[in-house]
Amino acid sequence: MVNTPTKSLAQHPLIDYIERLERGEALLQDSPQNVMEVVGILKSYGVVLDAYSRNLIYTSQHQFLVLFPFFKYFNGDVSPSRLLKHWWHDRINFEYAEYCMKAMFWHGGGPLDEYLDTPEFRQRAKEALKARWRGNPFMLTLNKIFPEFLPEQVRVMAYYSALGQFWRVMSDIFIELSDRYDQGEIQHIPDVVQHILNGLVADANRPITYQVEIRGQTYPIIPPEVGLTFLMDTAVPYVEAVFFRGTPFPGTISYNAQAYQIPGDQASFTYGALYADPLPVGGSGIPPTLLMQDMRHYLPDYLHKIYQATPRQEDDLLVQICATFQKSMFCVTTAAITGLAPHPLNTTDPAEKAANREYLVNWMNRFITSRVESINR
Repeated sequence: MVNTPTKSLAQHPLIDYIERLERGEALLQDSPQNVMEVVGILKSYGVVLDAYSRNLIYTSQHQFLVLFPFFKYFNGDVSPSRLLKHWWHDRINFEYAEYCMKAMFWHGGGPLDEYLDTPEFRQRAKEALKARWRGNPFMLTLNKIFPEFLPEQVRVMAYYSALGQFWRVMSDIFIELSDRYDQGEIQHIPDVVQHILNGLVADANRPITYQVEIRGQTYPIIPPEVGLTFLMDTAVPYVEAVFFRGTPFPGTISYNAQAYQIPGDQASFTYGALYADPLPVGGSGIPPTLLMQDMRHYLPDYLHKIYQATPRQEDDLLVQICATFQKSMFCVTTAAITGLAPHPLNTTDPAEKAANREYLVNWMNRFITSRVESINR
């Protein structure tokens, strides 16, 4: 009984990564260029997340149940010049933020998802709906005919707010990481992981709340007494929905049920950031392309020079950004794995080490088809 797990573990295709994590290393190899790439891309990502976060929170608060939100990407600042920039596509691609929000909403999971199905939520949504459509017999009648339609829109707004609050924290973590790198405090990949882990732990119990103001009165949708927090109720579901599962990209896979190209089991989806092939980036219908387009505008000079020194220089810039971004996401995942482990990963206690190894094997089983080995080549 004792030798069987050891034997199977020794044969695990990713045993090297398990041992690497136990030594305090990361899923990404430590090298000066990897550090430079990861910090540089996370600085760019932090700037973009700041914009995404502000827009998601603005939409949840000021576009609440606006059925045709034509100006939701303007954050309340609508002007002819901004309209021209928007039509010319000289703007942040907030559609990607909504893609991530919809992935979280669709995959669900966790206390936030559970709360949005409770009678307490339904009552709070009902009160907000009545206030929003007071004096509008058409919408009130529509709500009676289709009683699940408008409450579902309130659930979507809750995810807008929750993801916006999550990204607010992550943006600050990534910008601070860049500042520390510039000051010489971050020199190795484990330093990057530890910085992210410290940030996650520091805000682990940060409350996730959501309220809207309608006709001068405040209506709580997710009040503090629900007890939702940053780490377990937004960070963990986000990693599951966006890093691992994701959604199939149109144009790269058939949605025809008879083709069997999409798993029937939602939990078997492997279309997240840790699995995606960077090469299709730039193709029509590929959501990460929007993110890469946004990040290219905020690349630090030292990272831009790395890309310019490649054989294709900037001809495949989006692909290079995507590959670097994937490296950074494995660092973020390393921080999450370390923080959620049942015991410190460097423990010498046999029982604790055995529990940790079982925990790590479960993670590594999901990484077998990921790009963890590709990023380390």
